[in-house]
Formats: sequence, C-alpha cells, structure tokens
Amino acid sequence: MRTMRPRMEAAHERRCHTASLPSLQEPLLEHSTAEAEAEGQKDKRIVVSKKIKAESLGNRKKSKRALLQAQPLSEIVPDGRPTDTEVEAYEYIRQQLRDLNWVVKDPSRSPEGQVWTQNQCLAHPEMKAAFGRKRPENVVKLSEKLLWVIEAKRSRKQLDVAVDEAIEYYAAKINALPGNVRAVMATGVAGTEESGYLMRTKIRIDGRWHTVTINNQDATGLLSPADVRVLIDTNGADVHEFAPSPWLFVHAAERINEVLHKGGINKNDRAKTIAALLLSVIHEPPNLETALPVLIGEINTRGEAELRANGKPEFAPFVRILPPTNTTNHVNFKAALVKTILALQNLNIRSAMNSSTDVLGQFYEVFLKYGNGAKEIGIVLTPRHVTRFAVEALGVGPTDLVLDPACGTGGFLVAAFDYVRRNCTPTQLDRFKQYNLFGIEQESYVAVLAIVNMIFRGDGKHNITEGNCFTTFIEPRTIKGHASGQFSEQAAEAGREPITRVLMNPPFAQGGKEYRFVSRALSFMADGGLLFGLLPLDSMFGAHEEKVWRSDELLKKHTLLGVVTLPDELFYPAALKQVVGVIIKKGVPHPKEQSVFWGRIVNDGYLKLKSKRLPGNEMKLPRKVLNDMPTVLPLLQNFINNPRSVDANIPMICKTAPIDFDDPLLELLPEVYLDSAPISKKEIQRAADDLARETVSFLIRFRKETIVEALDAEA
Repeated sequence: MRTMRPRMEAAHERRCHTASLPSLQEPLLEHSTAEAEAEGQKDKRIVVSKKIKAESLGNRKKSKRALLQAQPLSEIVPDGRPTDTEVEAYEYIRQQLRDLNWVVKDPSRSPEGQVWTQNQCLAHPEMKAAFGRKRPENVVKLSEKLLWVIEAKRSRKQLDVAVDEAIEYYAAKINALPGNVRAVMATGVAGTEESGYLMRTKIRIDGRWHTVTINNQDATGLLSPADVRVLIDTNGADVHEFAPSPWLFVHAAERINEVLHKGGINKNDRAKTIAALLLSVIHEPPNLETALPVLIGEINTRGEAELRANGKPEFAPFVRILPPTNTTNHVNFKAALVKTILALQNLNIRSAMNSSTDVLGQFYEVFLKYGNGAKEIGIVLTPRHVTRFAVEALGVGPTDLVLDPACGTGGFLVAAFDYVRRNCTPTQLDRFKQYNLFGIEQESYVAVLAIVNMIFRGDGKHNITEGNCFTTFIEPRTIKGHASGQFSEQAAEAGREPITRVLMNPPFAQGGKEYRFVSRALSFMADGGLLFGLLPLDSMFGAHEEKVWRSDELLKKHTLLGVVTLPDELFYPAALKQVVGVIIKKGVPHPKEQSVFWGRIVNDGYLKLKSKRLPGNEMKLPRKVLNDMPTVLPLLQNFINNPRSVDANIPMICKTAPIDFDDPLLELLPEVYLDSAPISKKEIQRAADDLARETVSFLIRFRKETIVEALDAEA
C-alpha cells in the first residue's frame, strides 16, 4: 500500500530527558554554568564587602586579614599587591574547569561544589593539616575520598616546577596523613595569557606518579569529569579512544571565531589559519613568547616541514600565514594566534587525533558551521555520523580502493580508514592507508585540511589531490605487488577502472545537477563496485533532466540497490535541500524484478538547540533523542549483501520492493513505496468521535441557517 508522497512531512514528538553524569567511585556532581558564574560574582562581592567594612573600621590588621581570607594566596605578593600574571592563571584555570563541566564552587559551602580555590582549602580538615601555610591554586574534589591538586607558575619554563610542587608540597602531604583521603592527581600549569599556558597532569597508581596521556599522547589541557572517571575506573594513566564532546567543540569553535575576528583575520582566511596552527602543534606548541614575525615564521616553517615530510610540499602556500601590513595591528593579530593555539591545546587536539573519531573534521565542521565560515567559502561539510553510516552500509574492506571525488575535509575517507582499522590486521591497514584511499578536492584551502586530517591519523594523505573531478582521471597501478591507482590526465581503459568503493557528497553550492557528480564518480569505478552518494530529493523525483538521468543512465547502466531519506535539517544551520543517500552498483543494468531497499530516517539522534544541531546523548546536559539509524543500518547492510534474498518491511521506516516502472514520473523516493503505520482501535475511535462531533456541529449550524432563511422569506 503506497500512501505516502515525496514531499510528505512527518511529525515526531521528541521527549528529552536529562541524564546525570556517571560516578567515579563516588558520584561526580553535575555542572551548572549559570550557577557557577553566579557563585563567581558572589565571591567578588564578598571580597569588596569585606574590604570596605574592614577599612571603614580603620583597622589595618583586620583589613589585611579579610583580604587574605577572601583573595587567593597566589594573587598576593610580599608587598600585598596582586600579581597580574598569577591572577590570569587563577582565572584561566577556573574558566577551563568550568568549560569542562566541573562545578566551580567551594565544596565546603555548596553541596554540589567540586573546586576549592586557595584558602578555601582550610575548611577541609585533611588539607588544612597537610598544607600548613602554603596553598595550591586549586583542589578538585573527585569524590569524598579522592582529590586532584592544581598548582600554577608564571613562566612556561617552570612547568616542571609546578608539577613537582603540586606533588611534593601538597599531594604527598595529603597522602602521608592517616585516613582514607588521598590526592591521586596533580597538575602543573605554567605561563601567562600573553605567552600561553603549558600543562602537564600526573596520576598516582600503586604509589607511583605517571604522566597522564590521551590516546598515548601527553594531555595538554585539563581533564573533564568523564576523562577522570576513565582514569580512576581503569586504574591507568591513558584515556583511550578519547574525543572531545560536541558541545565542547561548539564552545571552542565559537570562541576561536571570535578571537580570530578580534585579531583582524577575516572569514576567508580562517580555514588556512586553523590548518597552519594545527600543523604547528603536531609535536609541541611553538614558542609563543616571541615577536609576531618570529612566531609566524616558526608556525609557517613547522607547517612546511610537516607537509614536506608527508610528500605534500605543494600545499604549503595554502596554509602560510602572513602578518598584517599595518604594524599597529600586530598586537591583536598575535593575541589571536596565541589564544587559538591555547584553545587547541585545551581541547587536547593532538591526543584526540589518535582516536577512531574524525576529530579534526568534526572540529572543523563546527568551526565553519557555527562561525558562518562554510557559507562564506561555499562548502558543505558532511556530518560525521552520516559518513560512518555510509561506510558501514557499504562494508569497506582492506582491499577496496576508495574514492571521494569531492572530499572536502576528508570526512568520508577518515570514516573508511577508521572502519578498516577496526576490522583488519596492522599489515592490512598499513597497505590500505598507503595505496587505497583517494580524494579529489577543487579548493586548495579545503584539500589541505583533508591532508592535515590524514597526517594527524598517521597516513592516508598520499592520494589526496587538488583538482576538478571532471578533468581528473585515475588509472590502475600496481605498487610493490599491491593493486592501487594513480591520478592521470587520461581515463583508464574500459574495463580496467580501479575504484571499487565511492563515498561522496557533491558540492550543493555549485548550482544544482548534483547527479552529474554521481555519473562522473561511476566512471572511475570497476564493474560491480558500490557507490554511496548524497543527492537532493529533486534528483530522484524531478520531472525534467533529472528524470532523463534516472531512466536513461542510472537504471539502464547500473543497479539501484537502495535509497534512504535523511533528516530535513541534516545540514542545519545551512539552508540546504533535504537529501537522500543512494546506493548504486556499477555496470549492471537494473533488473526490473529486483527489489530496492527504501529507507526513511526521520530521527538521527541529533537535537536542534539554540541554533546548534548536536547529538542529544553528548550534549552538556544529555538528552534522550529518537534515532532511526540503528534500525535501518543492519537491514540495509543485509540487503546490499543479498539483494535477492532479503525482505524487510517496517511501516514508515523501510521496505524492500521493486521499482514501479509504470510510474510516468519514475519517482525513486522511499516515501512513494513505504507502507503507512497500521491504525490502532484507539485512533479509529478518536477519528470516529471527531467525525461525529463535526457532523453534529454542521447539522446544528445548517438547521439554524435554514430556519433564518425561512423566516427571512416569510418576512
């Protein structure tokens, strides 16, 4: 029964529930940014109030005591005046903890608080007994028995000193006391806002201190409650498979965009600026305590060296940063570079690149999406959960040659890389990343992001090239006994096309006819190869050129295996057409009797909130959101592997059915073929009641009108 039409809209009620954070060994408390900020304002008012009251009494001794009690000790120098650099560190640490979802309140005064600052530690009996006259910058309450000490120093050169003092002056003394309270983590913070901050964290395991790593890279920022929970629960020093939460990316992207704006870096240059800075921090951050020309020189040199080492020196000009021509702008420009590098460090971006998540693509996606950069430079970035869905649907293997002819930042290629990594041996992965991944990107400043993405992941960048997919060709090639391909200026011989898998999202901003990109991609492929592409809905039901393409090329030359409608706000906030994912088998004319998998994903687990669209379960306050992907994906996988023997039919969700070739419009959309949901007795009763009420209302109104007309006639 076909009751749904192409433009049909479905209304689904979304009920969101707030999920609390899991516990360590004892509960970690939830974070409230608004309450934390209010507490910070309250602390400032207490300082001012105490100072005024003390001075009004004319008692210098009392005034000094009040200030010391209210103001962090590290902000007081011998002559009693605050030190600007230490005030900066104090504020910086508190803000970072707040951003990471810690409740920055005094636990001794607020039941939900998690962070003691300076003299607030005196209210805790064990810390008061252990510290004496010294105070760390902060102590974080991990649980009733577990603590994390943070100590700051003014110079970046004093990072080791900060870490040692956090352990020896504070953590060790707590651990020497009788009882169950233990300091299990210690962090050193060194630097200023102008020079930038360095951080190192250690964790105590079986009586010994170990440097905390994330995906086997030293952690360069503070840790979130979730990260700490992993360390405590595993009794280890590495947070494996770490990737920053999407909401943290959004905050960082917005902050970096604002910083770059204030630094005079326009939107068109921000993509290459981010690429250059990411390359500069691959091994360790550059020296930020230098003049702007020197800093820019070091950033550019590092970027060029990384690209040269990875066989892509020709892309160096596209990530080269140039200083402002007007020297009066140098201060703001340098501040923007420094703050951006700090923001990347705070995200532990180097560590995150080693996870199985496309962190760079995800960060760059939100960086452009929520800073309006994508609109400015005319690109559309494919959401990461869609790239994973496509790769898992096709089932990419270590011997497949994979192409994305409009690869953007490399999201599909990274998804393929990660899928193969999870399902093959190290030897197979090494061959795959060297010889089997191909990407074409027309815009140089975007192609370099794809290259950087793969550099961070260890390899896979060799076969990413700048170019137009309509004038670029790929010929087969054998390298060290392994089947591969190479870019060339002429097409491969018919029957010798090398590509076996295509994953693509054509550039929607180029004026329509996106189906041309699908046709072009199929020309690179060997017969029997599989393609997954995103296309606007009108490509699959349009009545003019689109219909000619569907009938005369798509179905006459190839097999349509599946069509899956995706959410209409998939690319939000970009105002783009709704899309479908099409799965095509190259070189086999479509058998009229063969079924097609028709799928419909209305809910993908994402939620639109405050002009953002993020996964509900990974928001700052997790939400429960409907997700049709886990239902559709395994059925689609089974059908692709066995299209003649797999049947499926879930009303409103998916169905396998042959194409209706008698349809004069030849509409190839799931909404044409899916069955409606069965109607329940309650729905029938409700409809009958509504109809009865409407009928009675009509009869009463009609009778009144008839009587009035009769009276008017008699008059």
